[in-house]
Amino acid sequence: MGEKTQGPSRRALLRGAPLLASVPIVAWAADAPAPQVAPSPSAAKGWSDMTLNVNGRDHRLSIDTRTSLLDALREHMQLTGSKKGCDQGQCGACTVHVDGERVLSCLMLAVAAQGKQIGTIEGLAGTDGRLHPMQQAFIDHDGFQCGYCTPGQIMSAVACVREGHANTDADIREYMSGNLCRCAAYPKIVEAIKQARGQMERA
Repeated sequence: MGEKTQGPSRRALLRGAPLLASVPIVAWAADAPAPQVAPSPSAAKGWSDMTLNVNGRDHRLSIDTRTSLLDALREHMQLTGSKKGCDQGQCGACTVHVDGERVLSCLMLAVAAQGKQIGTIEGLAGTDGRLHPMQQAFIDHDGFQCGYCTPGQIMSAVACVREGHANTDADIREYMSGNLCRCAAYPKIVEAIKQARGQMERA
């Protein structure tokens, strides 16, 4: 009897099958490299050029696209009246107006505010320096203690009156509940809003 020719075992073939199957794919990938697209300098850095209208004035910025409206105001425009409390949209200290509506600026990207009218506590008083009725009412009723939350409280209170949600004490408490005062000046804040409501409605 002649000797049997020793070939590859069945197990060796099974082990080598995945490697053999991948060879055409690797060769095809090497022959067809992905096209290279050169990113713009600002995009490469993750930055964006934008213009934000704040208190009637245009501000041209080049900032990271992940920048919140709050950080854009405080860090890039030096408008530090809006406060960073929780940075999670839970305390209301960062409240500003965007197209007349109250917004938590720590939760809004600056890039999303382009083309909108942004109002902050710095722009609430008149051009002659006279305080807004809500600002004056907070002073008259001592509606603050440490004052850290006060800018957000005032901005939210102005919107509360404009929205028609300040007709009763219960309404005021409900629609101001998103603004926390760790000094617990809530009763005085309610009284301040009631005083300013009458002046705002007559204006």
